Amino acid sequence: MEHSKEVLLEIYRTMTRIRAFEEKGAELARTGKMHGTLHLYSGEEAIAAGVCSCLRETDRITSTHRGHGHCIAKGADVKRMMAEIFGKSTGYSKGKGGSMHIADISKGIIGANGIVGAGMPIAVGVAFAQKYQNEDNVTVAFFGDGATNRGTFHESVNLAAILNLPVVFVCENNHYGMSTAFAYHSKNKTVSQRAQAYDIPGVRVDGNDPVAVREAASEAIIRARAGEGPTLVECVTWRHHGHFLGDAGLYKSPEDEKYWRGHDPIPVFEKKLLEEGIAGQAEIEAVQAETNAEITEAVRFAEESSYPESSVIFEDLYEEIPADFFMR
Repeated sequence: MEHSKEVLLEIYRTMTRIRAFEEKGAELARTGKMHGTLHLYSGEEAIAAGVCSCLRETDRITSTHRGHGHCIAKGADVKRMMAEIFGKSTGYSKGKGGSMHIADISKGIIGANGIVGAGMPIAVGVAFAQKYQNEDNVTVAFFGDGATNRGTFHESVNLAAILNLPVVFVCENNHYGMSTAFAYHSKNKTVSQRAQAYDIPGVRVDGNDPVAVREAASEAIIRARAGEGPTLVECVTWRHHGHFLGDAGLYKSPEDEKYWRGHDPIPVFEKKLLEEGIAGQAEIEAVQAETNAEITEAVRFAEESSYPESSVIFEDLYEEIPADFFMR
């Protein structure tokens, strides 16, 4: 599969944008400028960047509690994201949803979700609608390895397989469901082998290599778009932080931490771009400078935005149903 310089540089830009957003969020939370919990995506950037580089704006994704990276990779506005995490009225959910509930339907972002595994049945429902309406679009469901032991995983994959739906299941296997190691909570050696039970393709790739992720995702997306049904893609990776910002991650072995930090997807990919002559040092530095400026502006926007008025607390709870809805 060919990858143009423009595509590879955009993947690098997306990865650096995600990392900068996450690390700035962590900094602001630790200094008390940002409130609420954060589940950081640092270390897993290659997955969101690689997968979403294959998607159209009209394609959809469902996300997780660790969803900032998916949203950024699918084109979400980092200013509105930052404002939402700050609890400001200019945020995606008007400051009432917080970190785990960012959505932008116009970009195909059906929404992050604070419930483990809850995005998968939503993705199957969206994919069913796409097929029913004869759309030439696909849906990607992102989830972690811990979610694969929930009933929603098995029900979703089973139904998608039976109905041959245009959905791709992307498991971000960072080795831990909260603090429980995958080898402890699963008899299977891999997540991808579970695809055999539903007679669909199961693929396992290096989740820290955005090109490998892009190639696996591209094949699965092309297959789904052609009406050939779902694929389970397992991306093996490592989260740099604990399950949430306040989790020190003491359950991780120092040896594993050292190994995976040495395979940090961003510097490894940056080195590849430089060594293969795809980008020069000036181009790399320009991307980094643009990214830092963008995140700085997002923080300024969030800090200067106002908090929602108390009068809006009961707004946006229900969708208004037209009087003739059930007569249609």
